[in-house]
Amino acid sequence: MKIAFAGKGGAGKTTIAAWLGDHLARRGESVWLVDADTALSLGQASGLDPALLPTPLAEREDIIRKHIGEGYMSLNPDVSSLPESLCVQLPLGGPPADGVVPGEKRLLVMGTVAGAAGGCACAANALLKAVLAHLILDRREWVLVDMEAGVEHLGRGTVADVDALVVVSEPSVRALNTAAEVSRLAMELGLARQVLVLNRADEADQLPNDARLPASVLRVPVLPGLRARQMHSGSVLGLPEDETIGQLCGELLSMLTG
Repeated sequence: MKIAFAGKGGAGKTTIAAWLGDHLARRGESVWLVDADTALSLGQASGLDPALLPTPLAEREDIIRKHIGEGYMSLNPDVSSLPESLCVQLPLGGPPADGVVPGEKRLLVMGTVAGAAGGCACAANALLKAVLAHLILDRREWVLVDMEAGVEHLGRGTVADVDALVVVSEPSVRALNTAAEVSRLAMELGLARQVLVLNRADEADQLPNDARLPASVLRVPVLPGLRARQMHSGSVLGLPEDETIGQLCGELLSMLTG
């Protein structure tokens, strides 16, 4: 299954993506975690040492030239070998489920055209889209894509072919307005399977009567362990609330696949 995560910056979409990727791997699933956000923080959130983070694909001019070319560009490059050659393995955030051999959890850092080190921006953009399309359309593993904050990437149709969208928001007017716009644009692309994750929320937080918001809602409470961790580490795994996070991930999967 291919799932994209979107929402306002700072709402927690990278955290939710890291949790779900770890949850799946600890239950025997092979997972690709794709960092397509400008912040490039999915690796650290998934427990990877910052020193081990790979160079974003958008900054690899050698690979861009090899697969896209210069001058006349190849618009349909063969990128089937790139994910394995560019990915890094991610550690598990806890023990696997009883009797389960954990699956692989791999990180692919895409970067953005704005971050490309010179060269032709359209060539870098073509390669990024080709790799993302290959993972979404041709691979049978789970693929979780942490998208750019905001809505512009959905306007470009970048994730039109994923199976589901997780829209992450805080219980605030600005975050929910962004979430509603993300959901609306995704619906226009034909992406109707959506779940709203209301992060750092409680049952007292009332959602606005906005028909653009996804009908399925998962509330994620404030986690003291996460708040304490964020003061000294970028990782969101291995928290005291691991059992609660596992339950939340199970509920999210049920909503996405039901």
